[in-house]
Amino acid sequence: MPYVRHWLRNSILLFATAIALGLVAAHTKLIQPHDLQLDRTIQTNTRTGWLNHTMEGVSALASPIAGLLILAVWSGWLLFVRRKPTKAVATFLVVAVGWNSTQIAKALVARPRPPRQFMLDPEIGSNSFPSGHTAFTVSAVIAAYFLLRETRHRRTVLVLGTFAVLLIAFSRMYVGAHYPTDTFGSVLIAGSAITFVTGVW
Repeated sequence: MPYVRHWLRNSILLFATAIALGLVAAHTKLIQPHDLQLDRTIQTNTRTGWLNHTMEGVSALASPIAGLLILAVWSGWLLFVRRKPTKAVATFLVVAVGWNSTQIAKALVARPRPPRQFMLDPEIGSNSFPSGHTAFTVSAVIAAYFLLRETRHRRTVLVLGTFAVLLIAFSRMYVGAHYPTDTFGSVLIAGSAITFVTGVW
């Protein structure tokens, strides 16, 4: 993992900013109407039969089951095939901590999901803020960048990774499972947790 200056301060600031954003979005009318309007605009102007199936498939790529499989295969490949235990552990920690940090934020913010009648496949269970799917994607991209930051592939990882995060975030709004601030909050929460674990490392 890279060396991070002021990691504790920065991780706390990122986390506090994310929680403040979530609380304002969930419990005031400053953000909620705009969030809902943007969701409806996406769903009204872009939904078609083939795109519905496509976005549901894209969203499933970062689901909890898919995320666990990806993390297990990736860490296992680094450990048993590449014989790089340090990189395997570091990759596992970055993805797992960045991804699961959303559960703390979900409990603190307690934002309900968007109205179920607008969901393609109604979801129940965890709260809306932040998006776990987006946080997993952010964490995986950062972990990949850490692995390749000293190679010629680092820019490719950044470009493709940014596209992947935006695509997953869009898919979560498209299917009606999250608000825009949920997906943005995921970037802050995952970034906070990864900054913390990198600093500790």
